[in-house]
Amino acid sequence: MSTNLISAADPAPAGVDSTTSGHAAHGGEGLPKLALGAIGVVFGDIGTSPLYAFRETFAGHHKLDVDAFHIMGVCSLIFWSMLLVVTIQYVTIIMRADNKGEGGSLALLALISGRVKQIRWSRGIVLLGVFATALFYGDSMITPAVTVLGAVEGLAVAQPSLSHLVLPLSGLIIIALFVIQSKGTAKIGLFFGPVMLLYFVVIAALGIASIVKTPGVLWALSPHYAALFFVHDPLRAFLALGSVVLAVTGAEALYADMGHFGRNPIRVSWMFFVLPALMLNYMGQGALLFRDAGALESPFYKLAPAGWELPLVLIATAAAMIASQAVISGAFSVTQQAIQLGFMPRLRIEHTNAQTAGQIYIPLINWLLLTMVLLLVAFFRSSSNLTAAYGIAVTGAMLIDTCLLVVVLRRLWNWSIWAAAPLLAVFFLVDGAYFTANLTKIVSGGWFPLLAGFIIFTILTTWSKGRQLMIARMREGAMPIKVFIQSAASAATRVPGTAVFMTSTPEGVPHALLHNLKHNKVLHERIVLLTVKIVDEPYVAEGQRCYLEDLDHGFHRMVLKYGFIEEPDVPVALANVHRCGAEFRMMDTSFFLARQTLLPSSRPGMMIWREKLFAWLLRNAESAMEFFRLPTNRVVELGSQLEI
Repeated sequence: MSTNLISAADPAPAGVDSTTSGHAAHGGEGLPKLALGAIGVVFGDIGTSPLYAFRETFAGHHKLDVDAFHIMGVCSLIFWSMLLVVTIQYVTIIMRADNKGEGGSLALLALISGRVKQIRWSRGIVLLGVFATALFYGDSMITPAVTVLGAVEGLAVAQPSLSHLVLPLSGLIIIALFVIQSKGTAKIGLFFGPVMLLYFVVIAALGIASIVKTPGVLWALSPHYAALFFVHDPLRAFLALGSVVLAVTGAEALYADMGHFGRNPIRVSWMFFVLPALMLNYMGQGALLFRDAGALESPFYKLAPAGWELPLVLIATAAAMIASQAVISGAFSVTQQAIQLGFMPRLRIEHTNAQTAGQIYIPLINWLLLTMVLLLVAFFRSSSNLTAAYGIAVTGAMLIDTCLLVVVLRRLWNWSIWAAAPLLAVFFLVDGAYFTANLTKIVSGGWFPLLAGFIIFTILTTWSKGRQLMIARMREGAMPIKVFIQSAASAATRVPGTAVFMTSTPEGVPHALLHNLKHNKVLHERIVLLTVKIVDEPYVAEGQRCYLEDLDHGFHRMVLKYGFIEEPDVPVALANVHRCGAEFRMMDTSFFLARQTLLPSSRPGMMIWREKLFAWLLRNAESAMEFFRLPTNRVVELGSQLEI
C-alpha cells in the first residue's frame, strides 16, 4: 500500500486525491462552556472506568489478595498510570500534535504522511495508523457493552432480587441508544455536560466520605508502593497491569475529540476536575476494601450509603449511555475521515443538525455496531467477562500512538535524539507493559478486538490498494488532453449547455468523455473536467477551494479541494465559481460519471480474493451522485469494464 493518503470519494467517477493546503477554524466559545462540554462528551469513557476497573484488578482473570500490600500497590499503579499515560503522554504531549486543531489516529496519520514519504519505513507508519483505526472500531463495539453492563449490574447490588433483569435491561438500553442516533444528539447533548458534572461530583463525594474513614490510603499516591508491588510480587504486579489499564481507557478519546472542544478546555477539565474526581473515587474504593474485603463484589456501588444504591445506579447508567454515545459518534466521525482519506468506500452520511457539520449519522455503521454490541452482551454476559476483551483494543491503540509519536517528535518537531529518546523510552515501557499484560487475556476474550481489528484492517487496506490499482489502470490508456482537444474540438458537433465530467485524476481524458463522444457524437459548448481532491488537512479555506485552468476550445480543468472532515458539495462549489464563463446553472448542466465493472485478473497487484473483495465493496458503495450531492435529474452514468 502506498504511503500517500488518497481521498476515497470515488475510484473512477470523481477521483479524489490528496494534497496539502487548507486550514481549520475553531469556534470562539468561552473556556468554561467548552470545558463543560468536554466533561459531557470527552470524559464519558474514562469517567465510567471506576465501575469495573478497581474490582477487576482484584477479582478479574488474575486475582489478587485483598490485603494492605496489594490495595496500596494497585491504588499507586492507578494513580501513576493516569499521571504518565493520560496526563503526560496524551494531555501534555500527544495533544500538541494536532492537524489544524483536529486529533485522532487518522488526523495524525494525514499530518505526518507528507513528511515520511522518503523514509524507508513510511509504509509501516501508514499501516500502523490504519491498524489503530481498525482497533478503534473494536473499541467502539466493546465500550457500549461493558459500560452499560457495568452500570446496570448495580441493580443486583441495590436489589439482589432484580439480578435477572440485568441482561434484558442492558439490551433494551443499548437498542434505545442506537435507535435514537438517526434523530440526532443535539438536544440530548445539552444535558450531557450537567449529567456528567453531577456524576463526577457524586463519585468524588463518595470517595471523600470513604477516605475520611481510612485516610491512610492516601499514602498510595507515593510511587514507591507501585515499585514495592513489582519488587515483592513481580508476576502478579505484571498481570495486574492488564486490569489497571482499564482505569485509563478513553485516554485516546481526549485526543480524538480535540477538534470539537480544543486542547485547552480538555486540559483544564482533566487537570482540575476529572482527574481529582476519579482519583478520589479510586482511593475511596481502596479505603473501603481496607475496612471490608467483602465489598469487592462491587466496590463502586458499595461506596454508596444504604438506600442510595439505586439512585447511584441511575446516575451511573446515564453516564454509561453518555460514554457509549461519545464512542458511537466517534465511530461516525472516524468513518467519515476514512472515506475521505481513501480507506473506505462511500457510505450514506446523513446530517442530524443543520447548524453543526460534525453531527452526522451513518446508518450502516450504526446498525453494524448495534448488532455487534448485542452479540457481545449475549456472549460475554457480564462486564467482568468483557473487560478481558476491552484491554487489548485500548492498549494496542496506545502503543501505536506512541510509535507515531516517534515520527512527530523527530520529523515534525525536530527534537534531537537525546531529548526524544528518554521520553519515548518511558512511553514504550509503560504502553508495552500494558499491552503485553493484556496479551495474557487473549483466550479469555482478548481475541475479539484482535479479530475485529484484522478484519477491518483488511477491508481498509484492500479498498485503498484497489483504488490505487484502479486509477493506475485507467491512466495506462489515458489520452493526453491537449491531443484530444485538438482532434475532437473541430470534428465533433457542439451543442448548447455545460457538461461536467468527473474524473479521479487531473490528467488525461476522462473515460466518460471518451464514451460520450463515441456513442453520442457530440460535445457541449462548455466542458469541465472536474476532480475533487481531499487534502491532508481538516479544512480548506473558501478562497483556496477551486483551481481552474482554461484548456481552450471551451474545455476547462477544475480541481475542488476539501478537508478530510468536510463534505464535498459540487453544486454549491460550482455556484461560487465566477471565472469560467457564464454562471453555472444546474438546469443547463449535465454531470457525466463513469461506473466501472471490475474484472479480477492475474495481473500483478493484489491477490484474487482481495480483488474480489474490492469489487464487492465497489458494487456496494454509495452512488457518486449522492455522495457529491449532484442533482439526480442531471446525471448520466456511462459504464465500462476494467481489469485490476
